[in-house]
Amino acid sequence: MITPATLQFIEDLKKNNDRDWFQANQDRYEFYKKDYRDMVDEFLEVMKPLDDTLEQLEFKDCSYRINRDIRFSKDKTPYKTHMGIWMCEGKKNTNLAGYYVHIEKGAAFAAGGLYWPDAADLKKIRREIDGFYEELEEIVAAPDFKKVFGKLESNDTNTLKSSPKDFDKSHPAIEFLKLKSFMASTPISDKELTSKTFAKDISKKLMAIKPLIEFLNRGLTTE
Repeated sequence: MITPATLQFIEDLKKNNDRDWFQANQDRYEFYKKDYRDMVDEFLEVMKPLDDTLEQLEFKDCSYRINRDIRFSKDKTPYKTHMGIWMCEGKKNTNLAGYYVHIEKGAAFAAGGLYWPDAADLKKIRREIDGFYEELEEIVAAPDFKKVFGKLESNDTNTLKSSPKDFDKSHPAIEFLKLKSFMASTPISDKELTSKTFAKDISKKLMAIKPLIEFLNRGLTTE
């Protein structure tokens, strides 16, 4: 579970996102770090038996530094105001699909899939969809997937307005082929965040998206 103290630290950091406040609250940050590590370890303990591709993961593979990279950003606030957990077969800095848990009071969610792949990987995914779209249709139509995640995210930002190059607009999987990002998410309530069974409950939900992750990773790794 995430402690109320950690959630409050994140909320206070939102209002005081500067180095002076952060340095003055190092004791709270140390507690945040311990809570973060405990939470990731708890998720890995639950998730590894459910997905053996995660077996090699450790805390460092699934966590993020609190410092923001502001070199190329207009937003110069120095610290992240949420906690993220990323679990993926290829660890954090690879291009494979995986599971994500976003921890933030009033805005938490669990998600999975592949976020904005580069052009080469997008081409691989579209090739996989072209050849096995019936399988993808079954995955997103599965009762568990629909109950937890609803559908793949599709909006004006992550979806082409017309068919991609090399694919006819009459292709039976054209709505999948038009996607540029392959993600689905489900909200997490504040009550769930501080539940003693948080990791277990969210891991169960994440299993509904495991077939999609396997489908995407097969496309990325098959020559």
